[in-house]
Amino acid sequence: MRLPTMSGHFLLTPIPESSSDCLLPKDIKLAVLGAGRVGKSAMIVRFLTKRFIGDYEPNTGKLYSRLVFVEGDQLSLQIQDTPGSFQAQDNLSQAVDSLSKCVQWADGFLLVYSITDYNSYQSIRPLYQHIRKVHPDLKAPIIIVANKGDLLHARQVQTHDGIQLANELGSLFLEISTSENYEDVCDVFQHLCKEVSKLHSLSGERRRASIIPRPRSPNMQDLKRRFKQALSSKVKAPSTLG
Repeated sequence: MRLPTMSGHFLLTPIPESSSDCLLPKDIKLAVLGAGRVGKSAMIVRFLTKRFIGDYEPNTGKLYSRLVFVEGDQLSLQIQDTPGSFQAQDNLSQAVDSLSKCVQWADGFLLVYSITDYNSYQSIRPLYQHIRKVHPDLKAPIIIVANKGDLLHARQVQTHDGIQLANELGSLFLEISTSENYEDVCDVFQHLCKEVSKLHSLSGERRRASIIPRPRSPNMQDLKRRFKQALSSKVKAPSTLG
């Protein structure tokens, strides 16, 4: 399942100092999860700055904040980068449990693996299952991202493997190259923002519906009252004439 192209409807600016006179934008909280060295930090920085930086120090969990506009809606976006010092073979369950607070905090998720690292691909399913365990209502949107799509000579995970996994898990999928294609990176984040925003809107409508009871129609009640009066007057009419 691939994403529709939407890069043309996106604007990214720093979050300004808040003012009591301003209407606060919607809060969108995203988490980027995956094994180490798959390019999570590079993806986030590429999205926020359009620049590609190849090498990063081991990530300890950095939070990025920006004000974004997605198809006319103003959103306050927070992106949580997460440590990736785990692989499918060693203590994955313990590492996944350590991410529980981040998973509870976030509204939407990017699960990232590298096409050059089969172990990182194997880490995706446990991460997905953990998210669904924390969010059992199945509403939190999740996108699976195969990164480093330009390194075809070192490929260990085929595109159809990623598509098959995404279909099994009921998730969207996109294979990208963070270093070569900014538009694809932008599309991934923008689509996730849009899905989370849509989810927030639906939740707000349900809350309003549960708080405000549906009013009865006064016209219908009035019609019933008049109909009863008309019937009673017809019944009384013969006795008065006798």
